Amino acid sequence: MKKLLAILFLAAAIPAAAKVNVTSLKVNHLLEPTGITGNPSFSWIGVSDRKCDLQSAYEIKVYDVDGRTVWSTGKVLSDNSVAVKYEGPALKSASRYTWHVRIWDSEGNASRWSAKQTFLTGLEKDGWMAKWIVPPMSEASPLLRGTFTVKKPVKCALAYFTAHGVYEPFLNGAKVGESFMAPGYTSYNHHLMYQTYDITDLLHRGDNAVGAELSRGWYLSMMGWTDPAQYRYNFKEQQWALLAQIVITYKDGTQEIVGTDDSWKTATGGVLHSTIYDGETFDAARVHQGWCTASFNDAAWTPVAVAEYGYDNLAPQENEPVKVEQTLDAKGLIVTPEGELVIDFGQNLVGSEVITFAGRPGQEITVSHAEVLDENGNFYTHNLRSAKAQSKYICDGTRREYTTRFTFYGFRFIKIEGIAQEDINLDDFKAQVRFSDMEPTGSFVCSDGRVNQLQSNIQWGLRGNFVDVPTDCPQRDERLGWTGDAELFARTATFNRGTYAFYSKWLKDLAFDQWPDGQVTDIVPMVHGLVGAGHVGWADAATIIPWTVYMAYGDRQILEDQYESMKRWVDYIVGAAGDSFLWNTGWHYGDWLAFDVDNDVAGRSSVTYVPLLQQCHFANSATIMADAARVLGRTEDEAYYRNVAARAREAFCKSYMTADGHLVSHTQTAYVVALAYDMVPEDMRPLLAANLKERVDSYGHITTGFLGTSHITTALTACGLDETAYKLLLHEGYPGWLYPVTMGATTIWERWNSMMPDRTIPDNGMNSFNHYSYGAIGDWLYREAAGIKEAEPGFKRICIKPHPGGGISFMRAEQQTPYGKVVSLWTLEGNKFYLEVEIPFNTTVEIYLPSADGYRRLVTGSGKHYLSSEM
Repeated sequence: MKKLLAILFLAAAIPAAAKVNVTSLKVNHLLEPTGITGNPSFSWIGVSDRKCDLQSAYEIKVYDVDGRTVWSTGKVLSDNSVAVKYEGPALKSASRYTWHVRIWDSEGNASRWSAKQTFLTGLEKDGWMAKWIVPPMSEASPLLRGTFTVKKPVKCALAYFTAHGVYEPFLNGAKVGESFMAPGYTSYNHHLMYQTYDITDLLHRGDNAVGAELSRGWYLSMMGWTDPAQYRYNFKEQQWALLAQIVITYKDGTQEIVGTDDSWKTATGGVLHSTIYDGETFDAARVHQGWCTASFNDAAWTPVAVAEYGYDNLAPQENEPVKVEQTLDAKGLIVTPEGELVIDFGQNLVGSEVITFAGRPGQEITVSHAEVLDENGNFYTHNLRSAKAQSKYICDGTRREYTTRFTFYGFRFIKIEGIAQEDINLDDFKAQVRFSDMEPTGSFVCSDGRVNQLQSNIQWGLRGNFVDVPTDCPQRDERLGWTGDAELFARTATFNRGTYAFYSKWLKDLAFDQWPDGQVTDIVPMVHGLVGAGHVGWADAATIIPWTVYMAYGDRQILEDQYESMKRWVDYIVGAAGDSFLWNTGWHYGDWLAFDVDNDVAGRSSVTYVPLLQQCHFANSATIMADAARVLGRTEDEAYYRNVAARAREAFCKSYMTADGHLVSHTQTAYVVALAYDMVPEDMRPLLAANLKERVDSYGHITTGFLGTSHITTALTACGLDETAYKLLLHEGYPGWLYPVTMGATTIWERWNSMMPDRTIPDNGMNSFNHYSYGAIGDWLYREAAGIKEAEPGFKRICIKPHPGGGISFMRAEQQTPYGKVVSLWTLEGNKFYLEVEIPFNTTVEIYLPSADGYRRLVTGSGKHYLSSEM
């Protein structure tokens, strides 16, 4: 008995082994992706119940569809858990794989194997056997169908679809997948994505039917705001078309391929009209019930034609599909002074209405969309310009859901025509929010409700403008991938959503559309002939966004993929600058939408000398180029571009700055960009900072446009001017971030004054109420005010350095990094400052605790940490 007690005592005295687990498995930064080609990368998040714990080793196993191991790393001594490259035998196309991982902590304790995750492989270009099929062009959307027979038990069946236009796939009477607007918006001549679907559970033994409904989408809609005849067809094929292939793997190991060919038939269905800008018309009486079932009689349908479009531009979809992410209820019915019946959803959003209604046979309902009401409370659509943005539904007398499937709208309000007021039941009206299905990764809240609304507006601006491409606006006759808007919002976006795959796909199109001399187009995908290329701040998306994505996610693949594109852009600038290293040629947008005063006799408009802006961006892009070369081990390139950047900065100081720290443009933007891009020697920074502060104090508000706004508060904080930064943040008047909040905005506006204090709306031909660009202030809120930064790419090493101020008593930011959750929560009670920090497994952190004596530095590891100081 004594011996037993002794053993129990010793067991109790020995610390228990740490528990370590693995979660959040991803392939190519996506959860269970489809269409993988080449060698994928594997990532995971480790979790340990011990503080300051690290991963010491990992082991990955990959299995084929039969459960056989195709690759095992064995135990690899490494702390890497982000983007581990597959190094096994070539993966088979059109197949299903599973994988899992286990890890060891710093004490050698092993985790259990993680749950298995699945990924599907795509088709290589020589794997396509299906034919492109073409229905007749018409105003109405075509249905296309074919049949096939499944003769044996199926182990795995994968379907591959793409189109000229947009499509929805169907199999045996059901829609396949949950996505909208496939195959997405790309530079179609070079890059047309196909989608991969696992249809194993949808097949029947015996006869099956497969089909798709096509519509114009981006490929065949007019894109751009000028002459429709000039811009209607932006791509080389001016005919909608479908390509579909099903690869069936039977349990006996044999395979069968079913594809589109001349046996398919076509007819038009219920969608009578659909384009991106004008909207969609649907006639319920023209629906072919059961059209995609094997028993449907298609004798009256027309045979399709076959086209030789080839497969050279095909690539698997690598980003998230557009899906319904949320459904909102109607908040109220408004009868406007003009007698319009208007339904308010309480939030400016992007997607479509969903109406459940019966109606009389032939009854036509027209739904118009608007972001705001005018100063009199009437429905306002003038800012849509030529876009009609209308849904039309023709009833067949049965109660059904009416919604659009091949377009999207930006709206808070819908106007209903064709339904009497007494027949409107608000419960029958919903709004679907549709955007790219990116993982939510960030949240922010503080004690100031106005700033919380600003954060909500930032997030809704992202939702509304990340519909497969990063657009400028989602409602008018534009909705295009402007590079300038995308560049300045990118870092804010990486906090709020998992954007690696989204940007990776879009940046490939940026490179495809890049001009032969290296100039980067203003819009990606480019609408040829609409706008130009090579414009400062816009074209710099080619360097800034890849570097931003690399720093956020720690995967150098984005730099590998974009390196030549980045290099071509910087080399273009070097050539344009010549031996002087001064880039000062060409027309540019400049500091777009900066503060402007009518009849400005006093010179208060904030106009910044464009060559100054060019020079700052020249130096910054060259620096990024050098940094990318360093990461990729290209030492000669690194040395070259370091020298280019240094020469550009020297030329800036000689040409645009006086000895006492004044710049040729005495504007907030000039000083901000010079400070943000390190254009001046260290001893000159206090002089520029003082001039920046003077410019802010002189106006009492922000005056920057696109190129200055994303950096101004960060530049102020870097110069020790936190209270000036908070002054700008919390300013409620025009111009400022909180002015739209005081006006009831639920998204970020395009202009500082999109609506005037009396609620009048300027008729300036360009006025979006959902335009994320000025939402770039979010980056300062998360990284500076709350204090969460990456000290190394991908947050392997973290910096927590909050900057309290502005009378805010608490602030909390949370970010899901590639290694797990990071939390910074600070509270200010009188002169007592409390900081709570949460750091994920397998990382280290530098915590800077603000106090009356400045910042105190603490270096530690994972877990929760509680600190306090006197302020």
